[in-house]
Amino acid sequence: MESLQVSDYMNTHPVKLNVDMPVAQAVEVLLASGQSGGPVLDSKGRVVGFLSEQDCIAQMIASSYYREQICRVGEIMKTPVISIKPYMSVIELAQLLLKEKPRVYPIVDDDGVLLGSINRTAVLRAIDVQLNDGYQRAG
Repeated sequence: MESLQVSDYMNTHPVKLNVDMPVAQAVEVLLASGQSGGPVLDSKGRVVGFLSEQDCIAQMIASSYYREQICRVGEIMKTPVISIKPYMSVIELAQLLLKEKPRVYPIVDDDGVLLGSINRTAVLRAIDVQLNDGYQRAG
């Protein structure tokens, strides 16, 4: 199972947000995509932050309370970002998931440029497929 790589199960079309994007626009992008969060990129496609649904909800509550309309992604995104490499094993990532909070991990190349993302469901699916294959071969 160690040979399973993150790149085999990653989402190659993750949400892409930018620092200057209004949070309201980012919310629309997240809702349209069905993804629970997304990496925030600089102009060269490098990951500089991460914005989750939880971050957006907190900002929307604050905006409604204080009647503030304009907030930018860069003001509320999480940094530093826990990102992973495409050649990381799914098992290593599963072990990381047990210790860390993020539900979605950006996958970056060695220069920090976004390649995709992977979430807990994809990791669970990868492990399930591998275990089922092993059971069928053993049986």
